[in-house]
Amino acid sequence: MSERVAIFDTTLRDGEQSPGCSMNLEEKLRMARQLDALGVDVIEAGFAIASEDDFAAVREVARLCRRPIVASLCRTTREDIERAWEALADAARPRIHTFIATSDIHLQYKLQKTREEVLEMSRQAVRLAKSFTDDVEFSAEDATRSDLDYLVEVITAVIDEGATVVNIPDTVGYTIPAEYTHIIQTLKQRVPNINKAVISVHCHNDLGLGVANSLAAVAAGARQIECTINGIGERAGNASLEEIVMALRVRKDLMPYENGIVTEELFRSSQALSNITGVHVQPNKAIVGKNAFAHEAGIHQHGVLKNRITYEIMTPESVGVKTNSIVLGKHSGRHALNKKYEEMGYTLSRPELDKAYKLFTKLADQKKEIFEEDLMAILQDGIAQIPERFKLRAVQATAGTSTMATALVTLADTNTDEIATNTAAGDGPVNAVYEAIDKITGLKGNLIDYTVRSITRGTDAVGEVFAHVEFDGVSYTGKAASTDIVDASARAYLNAVNKALYAKERKKASAGDQMPATAAAD
Repeated sequence: MSERVAIFDTTLRDGEQSPGCSMNLEEKLRMARQLDALGVDVIEAGFAIASEDDFAAVREVARLCRRPIVASLCRTTREDIERAWEALADAARPRIHTFIATSDIHLQYKLQKTREEVLEMSRQAVRLAKSFTDDVEFSAEDATRSDLDYLVEVITAVIDEGATVVNIPDTVGYTIPAEYTHIIQTLKQRVPNINKAVISVHCHNDLGLGVANSLAAVAAGARQIECTINGIGERAGNASLEEIVMALRVRKDLMPYENGIVTEELFRSSQALSNITGVHVQPNKAIVGKNAFAHEAGIHQHGVLKNRITYEIMTPESVGVKTNSIVLGKHSGRHALNKKYEEMGYTLSRPELDKAYKLFTKLADQKKEIFEEDLMAILQDGIAQIPERFKLRAVQATAGTSTMATALVTLADTNTDEIATNTAAGDGPVNAVYEAIDKITGLKGNLIDYTVRSITRGTDAVGEVFAHVEFDGVSYTGKAASTDIVDASARAYLNAVNKALYAKERKKASAGDQMPATAAAD
């Protein structure tokens, strides 16, 4: 019987630390549902003490996801651990994940503590965490640059205190497979109580070796891999979940380890994350990139047509990639639309279905063919995730080579039920639209990134706009999709405006009760 490797997903914690990948509570819950459907063993939902938003995310994911273990990261301090447990208290399967650095570099320059002090802090932290829950994970931050004798001492001590999982992170992506193999093997040989805990690995991708190091560690005896969807995370990111899982599946002859991932959900998970964050994978990204199953060279095409195995080591279907169009049109009813969404893996409430259907019929009037990508765009863009203070009623823009771009925008203020219209000029039609929106809302946004991409096929394709906008020094991501790029641009910007206003309202409501910010880990 094959041994099992647990898949620990940290997309909602370490992954969210990637620039441009922050998520609000509703977006985290949507992603958590998808991770649950994917079959991950552990969802690390956040860093509970970092902020009120992180605390709420851990608490709500713990309440929502009853099958997987739900973990919260915390430092080795009483306040952190107690806050983590407060967020996890309603979880069906809670895990407290505490960490402290063990490398001399971090001890000297970051912690300014001795080895003895860190050893004692590690002991006390695990002991306290164990008083709340049986499932306690300890991470030795920057383990791959730590003195191996000291690492053995720390790991032995925390297992003595009751740690059930010991994580050996390559925090800065420094190690290589042979060295990592040696570290894991040494721990298995020299830590006398290692059989009482699962060895976990958490690899960053600074040298592009995150997946390779993770697989090497498994071969050496690790039985939990910490990773993220699309490999997002600090700096160059984390080991990519989809690459790890498919490597284990395709090369089972060399790595005979089982896991619980539903591989057919990989592509959907990747797409869901991209739609939430606005950060898309490169076309040649392994497993989930647009070109992952594309063949252009004639000799490759000939071989694939004869037998796909000639140039495909896995099938598109095995990771959930579909190329078939769907037969839905403006005469289709709610039942047919709901059925299609169910086939795609999404269960909509009646209000959500009503809203999706309204957007679907509007799009069906504009497009000859409706594809799954269109339905995904409706789902991601059409179902509001935050209160919409301002709604777009109308937008009109003009531009040309011999005239300045101008725009006329009409917005509805849902707080006052007032309709406001304003005009503005700009460097181009989109800039003019944004200037007009600023005049109506009273917020001055600074556009720091703007991306347009076609998400469906054909001359009447839906274009998706992502706008990263800064308000008062804080960046928000807005997104929208439409066959009209100016319309999508306006609604993407408004999406960011509404997020900024929502954040201000929440901050005002919780004024005086803010938790201290903390540094990221692993």
